[in-house]
Amino acid sequence: MSEAIPGATGAAVSPEDLARANLYALIGRLFYDAPDSMLLAEMSSPGAACADSEGGITLAWSRLRAAAASAYPMRLKQEYDMLFVGVGKAEVTPYTSHYIVGIPPDQYLLRLRNQIGSWGLARRNTAGETEDHVAGVCDVMRFLISDGRSVEEQRLFFKEFVYDAGTRFIQAIDASASAVFYRQVGEFARAFLEMEKRSLEMEEG
Repeated sequence: MSEAIPGATGAAVSPEDLARANLYALIGRLFYDAPDSMLLAEMSSPGAACADSEGGITLAWSRLRAAAASAYPMRLKQEYDMLFVGVGKAEVTPYTSHYIVGIPPDQYLLRLRNQIGSWGLARRNTAGETEDHVAGVCDVMRFLISDGRSVEEQRLFFKEFVYDAGTRFIQAIDASASAVFYRQVGEFARAFLEMEKRSLEMEEG
């Protein structure tokens, strides 16, 4: 979704943070397009683990892995298109500006562009989606973590552009009768966002 202009911080990134970045990358990829057979195989492989001491994300990951193991790419593509693309209007819009309360979508998008621009990020010229696509904001979080940006920067972006819009987006998926595999994706994404919220709030304290 986005490309970085050179200027990495060079800060060391822990294995735990790299795992967080990878989860943002996975969630972003699943909401950007339906998974192909290779991604489904990787998700359902015995070595694909996702540990959480509280167990919530582990259970959600187990359910998503099971769904991936029995899924057919063609059917998932049909489900994805019905949910997020549609004919004329999608059942569930994947653009986070739709889920923000108290600010017009165009102002929200401008604020988002200004924020990611301050980090040297920009939307690829070939991308048809605007920066507020769910996959796009996940990609920004992945960048902030893997680039070694401060917890404060991560927390502020998460609070303003990820958590509220992301949880409302997942609620919209839950309300859709067309969601089958993507209901499991949403459950996993919700568990991850809640884990992130707790973790970043602990860092604030």
